[in-house]
Order: sequence, then C-alpha cells, then structure tokens
Amino acid sequence: MPTVKLYNMSGDVTGETSLSDSVFGVTPNGTAMHEAVKNHLANRRQGTQSALTRAEVSGGGIKPYRQKGTGRARQGSTRSPQFTHGGVAFAPKPRDYSYTINKKLRRLALKSALSQKVIDNQVFVIDGLKPDGIKTKAFKDFLTKLGVTGKALVVTPEVTETVVKSARNIPGVTTTIAAILSTYEIVNGGAFIVDKAAVAVIEEVYA
Repeated sequence: MPTVKLYNMSGDVTGETSLSDSVFGVTPNGTAMHEAVKNHLANRRQGTQSALTRAEVSGGGIKPYRQKGTGRARQGSTRSPQFTHGGVAFAPKPRDYSYTINKKLRRLALKSALSQKVIDNQVFVIDGLKPDGIKTKAFKDFLTKLGVTGKALVVTPEVTETVVKSARNIPGVTTTIAAILSTYEIVNGGAFIVDKAAVAVIEEVYA
C-alpha cells in the first residue's frame, strides 16, 4: 500500500497517509496511458480546417492556350493545383476526429498515471486544501513551500472558488475536481496536489 507525506496549508509535513493499492499502486502501463492521451487530444480537435479544391475556386473556365503547337505542357485550366491561385490538391475539409476507447483501457490508463506520480514522488496530499481568501501570491508561496516550482495539477473534492481563483493566474497551474480526472491532465499536469478529501473520492470513483 503506497504511503505519501501529508501536508498542511503552511507547506509543513504533518504525518503520512496511505493510498489505495487498486488506484495508486498498480504497475504503470505506458501503452494504455499513450492511447488515453492520444484519444484525449484527438477528441479536442475542432476539425474545422478547410481549403478549396480546383472545383471550388473561382475562374479558370477557359482553356488558357491552345492544345498543341506552343511548346508548353497542355493545360485545361489556370485553376489546377500547380498554378498560383489554383485549387488545393486533396484539400482538407471539416471532419470529426473524435473516437472512443475501451472503458477498461481508459480506467487502466488513469490508474497508471496516478501510480506513476506516486513512483515519481510527485503526489502531495494536503489536509484541508482551503486557502484563506482569494490570494494568488499566498497560493504561489504555498506551492513554493511544497517544493513545486513548475507545472502542477490541483485537485479538490468539489469546485472550491478560493482555490480556482487563487491558482488561475499562476503559469502552469491548473485545477480540477476529483470526479472528472483525465489521464491527460495527470500526465501533463506536473506535480499532483490533492486534497485529502479528494483522495477518498478518487479511490471511490476509480477503484
């Protein structure tokens, strides 16, 4: 059973806490995490890229010059892809890039990401993650005391306005709630800072 340090809002270690083996103690599966991240990024694509084919650009209806006798290659339109102002060959059109992956694979990827954070000593469990008011500087100082100077994902059991608004202007720091965690957020988020109450939600939802 993985054991990590327990911190308070002053950034001091107050003890240790045990994490669930079934969520934070699995053997990380790199393939599952890769598939989940790739799926997340594909589902985020807008798919609105569009360009005109030779059939859609205006003009070019007349043959530019006669078929034979000029010494030049035969041409039927000045809107062919090789010409300036011509259409695009195999032009991209709006499409849906999203797809689904197996639920078990998605769940394995999430557990793998959480377990990898434990292995990398990037899990910081906070006993009562509730800042006194909306203060960005105070929250940044709190992160510094934890030893977190780069990217961080802050997880609370429910939407906490003081946490969200205190952290939103700190570069690289994002916030979320325990019930809607994603593998991409965990992998890309850097340090995993989580409220002790949120740990219980994670273990209940994803076990």
